[in-house]
Amino acid sequence: MLPVRRPPRILPLVLLLLGALLAGCGPRPAGSADTTERDVRRAVADWSRAVPEALAAIPLTDWAYEVSSVRRDGDGDRALATARLRYRLAGYDTAPEGSAREVELVREGGAWRVGADRPAPGAPPQLWDQGPVSVAAGTHSLVLGGAGQSAGTLREIAAEADRAVPAASAAWPGPWAGRVVLLVPGSLDAMARLLGRPADAYRGLGAVTTGRVGAGPAPADRVVVNPEGYAGLGAEGRRIILAHEVTHVATRAATSATTPLWLSEGFADWAAYRGASTTPAQAAPALARAVRRGQLPGELPRTEDFAFGGDPDAAARAYEGAWLACRLIAAKWGEKALVDLYGRAGHEQLDTALRETLGVDRAGLTTAWQESLREELR
Repeated sequence: MLPVRRPPRILPLVLLLLGALLAGCGPRPAGSADTTERDVRRAVADWSRAVPEALAAIPLTDWAYEVSSVRRDGDGDRALATARLRYRLAGYDTAPEGSAREVELVREGGAWRVGADRPAPGAPPQLWDQGPVSVAAGTHSLVLGGAGQSAGTLREIAAEADRAVPAASAAWPGPWAGRVVLLVPGSLDAMARLLGRPADAYRGLGAVTTGRVGAGPAPADRVVVNPEGYAGLGAEGRRIILAHEVTHVATRAATSATTPLWLSEGFADWAAYRGASTTPAQAAPALARAVRRGQLPGELPRTEDFAFGGDPDAAARAYEGAWLACRLIAAKWGEKALVDLYGRAGHEQLDTALRETLGVDRAGLTTAWQESLREELR
């Protein structure tokens, strides 16, 4: 007797596969990746609608966190959101300042809550990440002080900045906001962390200016004061350094990658020294010593000559030579010609800008500059 052939048992397998497919097409269970990301984004948005109470003294506006990614962490009740903080200082910033952030959230009772907010890995901190912030407001200035800065120091810096703004406006007739924001960190190391560079890059400097160059939406410029370097300056030195940095803010929209550094730095010094009784030999001691030794510069200062953290005497000669070049242009061809040269150099080749404003080329300007160095620094 032949064995009876039984049909293969495929029906349960088909049903199992069909069930799996139908389950895959159905709604995702609560707590899935999509649901978590949506809920985390909503929690960050709700949390960021109010400026933190600790920053209430700072005139912040347009404060918002834009989440770019969400990562579930740990046991599922923790999440990390990568975000971009955007804000403006009311009355000072016409375009938002940005900051890369990492927001930590925890889930409690089924709802996500922000537990911590910090700079994203590798991103520089904001001033308030370093501790309490104090505020001093001037007529043309807003000064934000980091942890440990006294109210008296901030008021003095605001008063000096209020004098620097009209000085910059007198030298630069082009359009600019006519007001400035200054950050005064608690220490040189805190300043370096804000700017994302080693402290040695700023040691001995009184202040620096941040901001992107070029036209378009006005950048959120900041003058960052080195509390150690600034404290070591006398009254005249403080006046010069803030007028110099504020002039960088004033000329920012006219400055581009094609603007020679000797022109941008020299113009800022020219604006700062404009009207002062300081002689070239007094204001350019490093270059004066070199000229007296017979070491006359063979060319206008190069970009690399201004590098932070290098030979301080070489950097001093570069700044002094740049100032004396702009001083020469203003004296020989007129202040308007110097301003026009600055404006043209931001969008034209330097030789073209020189011919159109001064009627000389780079070689002709260099020769005139060298002659003035021999005469004024001997």
